[in-house]
Amino acid sequence: MDVDLRLIRYFTVVAEHGNFHRAAAALRTAQPSLSRQVQQLEKVLGVRLFERTRQGSHLTAAGKAFLPEALSLLRASERAANRARSAGGSGALLIGYTGNLIVTHVVRELRRRGCTVRTRHLSQPDVAAALIDHRIDVAVTRLPLPTDRLRVTVLYDESRVLLIPVSHRLAGKESVTLDDFADEPLVRHSDPDLDAFWRIDPRADGRPAPDGPTAATVEDKLELVAAGDALTMAPPGDEYTSLRRDLTSVPVHDVDPCRVVIATRANETSPLIEQFRAVAVALLGRV
Repeated sequence: MDVDLRLIRYFTVVAEHGNFHRAAAALRTAQPSLSRQVQQLEKVLGVRLFERTRQGSHLTAAGKAFLPEALSLLRASERAANRARSAGGSGALLIGYTGNLIVTHVVRELRRRGCTVRTRHLSQPDVAAALIDHRIDVAVTRLPLPTDRLRVTVLYDESRVLLIPVSHRLAGKESVTLDDFADEPLVRHSDPDLDAFWRIDPRADGRPAPDGPTAATVEDKLELVAAGDALTMAPPGDEYTSLRRDLTSVPVHDVDPCRVVIATRANETSPLIEQFRAVAVALLGRV
């Protein structure tokens, strides 16, 4: 059976959005054309993948069974292409980055030197897998990070800040200590390593950190803080408070800092990756 990967990608986007209209907008194609492509895939497979209703498009039992395999196929095809380009010495580099970290200066310098460079923003928990699966070649990110199969180069440390409502009792302070908010819940992370780092759990005396609600997205986290349900620690920067004028941040001066690093695959070296490392240290590293 020959199945066009393009059709599989269309299927996964519709499954993600649960609506052909929104999926067509995300794919920048016409909705009727997208519907025909999915119908073609259903014809090749011999099953219906979606139940179409006025409320949207829902996966059938066959669609639910096919989705994880479809996603795996797409990841495998991307991984194969990236490995072929790397082995062929194409001179192309895919840089991953997370959070509010900026890699633009490095990209511009590498392109000035004649390198082909692309970038991809990732969620922090996805970095290690993206490197191991060859979805990216290098990453600029923050610890904690599973490093058993990675090589990590430290760029710099940065202090953590406490994100709080503007009406909070600590708002306006020049800095705070962990004791100042030791009994207040902090937003939980779904990743256990990130959760332990950002909530400082357990505390130095062995006590568990106060339990707080879990946030799946940055927007959910900001809403929980603004509503007074929990506080959160974050890297420095004004991107959170610029999104929400009802929030402010205060430096926390008695906790370990964030560590910004370059991460690459442990046993992989190439002139382009080493060139990236040198340029990133020169342009992004801080004394």
